[in-house]
Amino acid sequence: MPAGGSSLFSGFRVLGLYSNHVPHALRYHLKHREFYVVTAVGRSFHTFNVNRLGIVAVSNSLPDDITCLAADRMLVFAATGRLISAFARNKEVVMHYNGHEQEVRLLLPLGDQLISADSGGDVIVWDVQSGEVYLRLHFDPATFDVSAMMHPSTYLNKVLLGSSQGALQLWNIKTSKLLFTFAGWSAGVTVLQQSPAVDVVGVGTATGRIIIHNIRLDETLMSFTQDWGPITSLSFRTDGPPTVASGSPQGHIAFWDLERRQLITQHRHAHRTSIAGATFLQGEPILVTNGADNAIKVWIFDQEGGGARLLRIRQGHSAPPTTIHHHGNDGKNILSAGQDGTLQSFSTVHERFNKNLGHGSVNKKKEKKKKKGLTYEELRLPAITAFSSSVTRQSDWDGIVACHRDRLATTTWNYQRCTMGAHHLQPPGSRRGAIATAVNITSCGNFAVIGSSCGRVDVYNLQSGLHRGCYGDDEKAHNGVVRGIATDTLNQLTLTTGSDWLLKFWRFKSKKLEEEMKLNAAPASMKLHRESGMLALALDDFTLVVVDIETRRVVRKFAGHHGNINDMTFSPDGRWLVTVAMDCTIRTWDLPSGSLVDCFLVATAPVSVSLSPTGDFLATAHVDSLGLYLWTNKSLCGPVGLRPLPADYQPAVETLPGVTVEETEQEVNSEEEEDVYQSAEQLGAELVTLSLLPESRWKSLLHLDEIKKRNKPVAPPAAPAAAPFFLPTVPGLTPRFATQTEHETQSKVLNWGVLSQRSDFICTLESALTTGSSPSSLFITGCHRHGSFEPPLVPVGERLGGATSII
Repeated sequence: MPAGGSSLFSGFRVLGLYSNHVPHALRYHLKHREFYVVTAVGRSFHTFNVNRLGIVAVSNSLPDDITCLAADRMLVFAATGRLISAFARNKEVVMHYNGHEQEVRLLLPLGDQLISADSGGDVIVWDVQSGEVYLRLHFDPATFDVSAMMHPSTYLNKVLLGSSQGALQLWNIKTSKLLFTFAGWSAGVTVLQQSPAVDVVGVGTATGRIIIHNIRLDETLMSFTQDWGPITSLSFRTDGPPTVASGSPQGHIAFWDLERRQLITQHRHAHRTSIAGATFLQGEPILVTNGADNAIKVWIFDQEGGGARLLRIRQGHSAPPTTIHHHGNDGKNILSAGQDGTLQSFSTVHERFNKNLGHGSVNKKKEKKKKKGLTYEELRLPAITAFSSSVTRQSDWDGIVACHRDRLATTTWNYQRCTMGAHHLQPPGSRRGAIATAVNITSCGNFAVIGSSCGRVDVYNLQSGLHRGCYGDDEKAHNGVVRGIATDTLNQLTLTTGSDWLLKFWRFKSKKLEEEMKLNAAPASMKLHRESGMLALALDDFTLVVVDIETRRVVRKFAGHHGNINDMTFSPDGRWLVTVAMDCTIRTWDLPSGSLVDCFLVATAPVSVSLSPTGDFLATAHVDSLGLYLWTNKSLCGPVGLRPLPADYQPAVETLPGVTVEETEQEVNSEEEEDVYQSAEQLGAELVTLSLLPESRWKSLLHLDEIKKRNKPVAPPAAPAAAPFFLPTVPGLTPRFATQTEHETQSKVLNWGVLSQRSDFICTLESALTTGSSPSSLFITGCHRHGSFEPPLVPVGERLGGATSII
């Protein structure tokens, strides 16, 4: 068994992790002329470019979760507990700063120094390069508990500290002197932010008050108050309009006009949780926000009246996912339902293909009336407990049906429109207190079969949403809760199982019972592999049973789990059955041999699992984790030796995969060192170790001098002739490009006659001038040509009595 723990699966990456409660840090790359936002995710941080919100770097993991972030032009600083680490190139730890006795909660880079404050009242100024302590200040948390820090613009070596008691202090960190103390506003300071004007700062308090204060004159210029609780973040707009944005714990953002001293607009529920950070980009009408709801949002101010709209978003589940399934036959999309009530689709190819189908609502018509008194929470449906999807008819009507917690009515969803459907499927004359527990969509995509806790199994048409009958006598298929439903490929059989320990076989069309099978324990869930006809059932006694639906006999029994089996999935060929349980194990059972062939442990219990239809990735969701974890199938990359594992096999722990960076989104850093070739390790002191490079790479070294001499250029490279901006043409009525010879012989000075327009009569006179013809004959010829009159004209000179001049 390999040291990694699994001989069949290897950790690849995690999907859907973007942000947490730690405020983000913003960086500007001078070479790229682009902004980057840094967010903390557990023990590492991610770097995204603001233009596309594509991930460009993932840092190495730290020993503990990150509590605060800060960044300057060269480094990113992250605090974990009492330790502060400096990262270069957004990835590698280059320096540690040890000296705090309590948890670090504030970081402020200031030139060559780094200022940090902990919960014990210590404020330490570090030298960034050497890591030594430059200055240490101690405050009594009972009288001055440091809660915010900022560097006033143009104030050299000055730091403004805010306290939870409300007072502010201005310190000189070079001379270690207290310069001034501001009395405060009888409320704890939560945020300090520099405004575009010198000497003016924005102060956010715990009572929801925003104070614009001049620290040079100690004078309050203006103040605002928001009704949503403490100020969690402040940011000033720097591209023109005097606007300040404030965040709240409820996820609302307010925008205030500093000239008119009034509220411009507000965005309610911009985030599902508290606004962790909000920052305006320097000189741009763009605001970047992040929150604990696992979302990064970019807002642009291009609306009338100074309003903002959502420009870009990267969002995952704000609560742990509970059920995941692959959607489609290509295995590139994973549908995930979380405890936050949302249904989302994650792409294994790129994050830009992710979809958020949104949160279900009780009634779409009532949703339009929520401004008339209904609250946001009253319209939201509870979390999805089970769902089924089909791509067969998803372009014609809804292709997803979902069951909700403590609700009998199921909802339909449309994957292509990314919205909830129009139908709420509920059986007629339903029993009060019953809830939907299981759902399955037929292979044709026309019908949905739904089971409930009262034992009903109903059939609905997905196109119309109409009820098409139910199974069993007295409209009851089981004497208990329906735990699983499945239909075969040809819509001939419907399989149901319930808490009454029975597995029943029904005719799909006639809805008559054909046969029932007694199980050894109550089933917890059921999974059918339609192509092979193998039906897997997970029982409450932690065992597995595989039934052949053709012969209707139990063909395999598996035992080995030591906890409730949460989910299971078949391989595309039906050879393997992968199960996950509360004992934190992921087991792979081989159906032909009837044995366990792979087993490994994970740190947290998996709650759902799905193997892609192509068999390349295994996706898992875990307890208290917001991401979806992908595992690669090693058997597709090379031969894997699988052998039956003994009953007393002790699995090894496999580390959960982390986030990987897309090759197209990687940040190019000019400071990165060039790759240095590493020679292979010596096999022995008396042996010669050959290079691992191919023969074509090292065989030419024997003739390197001859190759250099042969490839030496004869003459320096000549620059190609520049093409003319305007292509030369030949003068005339018909446009024609000049050839190279015509262009060389033609004079560049244009003749005035070339530009003048000549009529036929002018051309006739010119030809008479050159040939010496009579003007009268030319005049008569011209008149005949133009059809003026038929009789010949007498020359003017004869009429005048022999005068020869023409008038």
